[in-house]
Amino acid sequence: MIAIGCDHTALDMKTEIIAFLRECGQEIEDVGTFTPESVDYPVIAEAVAMAVADGEADRGILICGTGVGMSIAANKVNGIRCACCSEPYSAEFTRRHNDANILAIGARVIDVEMAKMIVKTFLEAEYEAGRHARRVEMFAGIEARNRGMILE
Repeated sequence: MIAIGCDHTALDMKTEIIAFLRECGQEIEDVGTFTPESVDYPVIAEAVAMAVADGEADRGILICGTGVGMSIAANKVNGIRCACCSEPYSAEFTRRHNDANILAIGARVIDVEMAKMIVKTFLEAEYEAGRHARRVEMFAGIEARNRGMILE
């Protein structure tokens, strides 16, 4: 299952991506937003990230204006490796080498057809592990060393 969420700037793109994913046979959990009214995108990013981190979703897709804010928020959740991509090559290699589990894209940066290509590439690419596994394990080490820090 794919968890997907967007902010108010990306509602139209999210609708198109959901239709595309369903045509490809994917099961979707849409966590919002559902209206064009302004929302705090970190709330949406956290909902998708928690679904992936808890194993309720295999992967996640986040869409905001640039993809950057959503990716920053999602990466605050332990176990999440969210990559913001604007073309298919980065989407492929973030899966193959970094075992990224969430894709962030920007509705103000790319058009819907490019978004579909990026999403398709991200979902079809497989993690290679091997020589990359040590570095992915290092990501978890960074999280473990910083777990419990409180920001005020």
